[in-house]
Amino acid sequence: MSNITLPDLPYAKDALEPHISAETLEYHHDKHHAAYVNKLKDMLPGSGLEDKTLPEIIEATAKDDSKQTMFNQAAQVWNHTFYWNCMTPDNGGGEPTGDLKGKIEEDFGSYDKFREEFKNAATSQFGSGWAWLVADKVGGKLSIMKTSDADNPLAHDKVAVLTCDVWEHAYYIDYRNRRPDYVDTFLDKLVNWDYANAKYKGQDAGVEGK
Repeated sequence: MSNITLPDLPYAKDALEPHISAETLEYHHDKHHAAYVNKLKDMLPGSGLEDKTLPEIIEATAKDDSKQTMFNQAAQVWNHTFYWNCMTPDNGGGEPTGDLKGKIEEDFGSYDKFREEFKNAATSQFGSGWAWLVADKVGGKLSIMKTSDADNPLAHDKVAVLTCDVWEHAYYIDYRNRRPDYVDTFLDKLVNWDYANAKYKGQDAGVEGK
């Protein structure tokens, strides 16, 4: 029996306004995220992966071309759950806090340099995809990566610390074609540094089914 379910948002749908609207979250969470969950649940029976966690499904399907469709659904369920938690309505965004503050300064030279690299990854990703702050291991060296479509750091043996969804449905209602403005708002007003610090330390693993 699959234990894959659509998680609730960690805040009310209007909690991120005026930066991200309730309408966007209604479509993005209730329609797009839910569709990935439902498609994955439909695909699991008979796959031998029915009792696996999301990360286990992602690991089992990531490098198997015959299971690409299942990987896409599983990775998108995980990616979206991670993304919701990367944002907070409570004094989000701006310079990092906790251990990540010093680590970002160490690995990027400054917060401003990190911000520049992260925004460049998010705005230069052609088509649909994601921008990520990742570590090579829990508590390890930080770097920026971008992935296309459903691809994510788990498929590349990286620890995901922070992500920004740059599929158009993440921002088009509120920002139309102004992806750079959406990314600026994400970084300056929404980033949940408490969550990112927890992920960097290997904590809060249960949130995405890990």
